[in-house]
Amino acid sequence: MALRFEHRGTEIDASVVDRVWRTRSDVEDTMTSAARTCSHVIIARTRGRLSVGLRGPETRATTAPVPPDTEFLGVRFALGAVLRPHPAASITDGYVPFPVTGSGRVVIGGEEWEAPTYENVEHFVRRLQDAGLLVRSRLGQEQHVAGRRGAGPTRRTLQRRHRAITGLSRTAVTQIDRANAAAMMLGDGHDWHGVVDTLGYFDQAHLARALRRYVGCTARELQVGDRAAMSFLYKRHPGPGS
Repeated sequence: MALRFEHRGTEIDASVVDRVWRTRSDVEDTMTSAARTCSHVIIARTRGRLSVGLRGPETRATTAPVPPDTEFLGVRFALGAVLRPHPAASITDGYVPFPVTGSGRVVIGGEEWEAPTYENVEHFVRRLQDAGLLVRSRLGQEQHVAGRRGAGPTRRTLQRRHRAITGLSRTAVTQIDRANAAAMMLGDGHDWHGVVDTLGYFDQAHLARALRRYVGCTARELQVGDRAAMSFLYKRHPGPGS
């Protein structure tokens, strides 16, 4: 059975947390994980066993195993939000597992935390913020003064900071988000001509390459809804400097 994702926004500042999602697997399977610009905390409960970790930004679509009888909860951070001590640049295309105690608490930043549920994840996030472990960057605030003499950092400096904090260049962020938007449009019934014109692809071949690299599906598969066991695609909130 294909994974079915449920998601929602939160009362948390959208510059820190973009979305919360959950899904459940019934049988062992694999899934296509689309490229993403942001980090996720992923909580998995398999037959009473808890595992928690931080997945970083992903620069291309990948295939991932899905264990059976598992409930997944994900907290998607906004672009530029940082979960200390793991900046996105240190985990791009990677995953950091967090220790779990015998009493079922997760260790982040040397402290023990009760693992959140879909219903109370806001409390978990606010506690991380209060502890100074989850912070947002100032990239967006600095961007509007970049390049002005004496007004702030240069554009080159901001580019370096952007990569250091997000793990991606601005170009990579644009390409990944555009491919995500293209997949959404195709899944909503638009043809490739409209997607190319709306999103600024050169032609059908350019669109096809982007979908293959960042989404892991063809336009045809997206149009007919053949996205079984594929990571959930959704429109993200604008992040810093977007």
